Amino acid sequence: MKDIFTPDMRLSDMIDMNYSLMQVISRMGIGLGLAGMTAGEACRHCGLDERTFMLICNVYSFPEYVPSQADISAANIPDIVRYLRGSHAYYTGKALSNLESSFNSLLEPCDVGRKTAITKFFVDYKSELVKHFAREEDEVFPYIEALQNGNKPEDYSIDQFEEHHESVDEKLEDMKNIVMKYLPEECDPEMRMWVLVSIYSLRDDLRRHTYVEDNILVPAVRNLENNGE
Repeated sequence: MKDIFTPDMRLSDMIDMNYSLMQVISRMGIGLGLAGMTAGEACRHCGLDERTFMLICNVYSFPEYVPSQADISAANIPDIVRYLRGSHAYYTGKALSNLESSFNSLLEPCDVGRKTAITKFFVDYKSELVKHFAREEDEVFPYIEALQNGNKPEDYSIDQFEEHHESVDEKLEDMKNIVMKYLPEECDPEMRMWVLVSIYSLRDDLRRHTYVEDNILVPAVRNLENNGE
């Protein structure tokens, strides 16, 4: 495709094209104070591999963008993990906390039974999401670090992660439908819209996150495994 980000573009111009890139930039440790630099300059300033940074930015911004095998082979695995860890911290911290607070306000007019059922649905989803990320933090990322250090554990492979890797955004569809269709008219309409925007934003972000894991991290680590044989 023709319209992709390149290292000679200024970060500020990239953000103008897709303001949600501010999340990617932050998760990879680039401060917005560097937005006047080109992407390549900012990467060098922060010790990031520019090709990996551009790969993630393009995946995040352009749904039709498909990384080439050369891009994946050249990707810096520690920088991919850095992005994923930053995403986990954002989801389990700010994103879920803000959504939970907004949910609680939105549900104030609901009867006790409805409020309890919807709150339980959200709490269960939050717990599921936290456990999902904890498995990656406790199993997958240490395994990758061991591989990079020349130690290949015999009882694990990236294929096991891929086989059991489940989508974490499906229940957000149910949550969206609950907020959109099944809450009483007494619920604040502005708060309802805010909660819906938050759900849509989190859903889209999680889908991109899963894409990076399945289509960049997994093949990159598989290459690492094969090279170590």
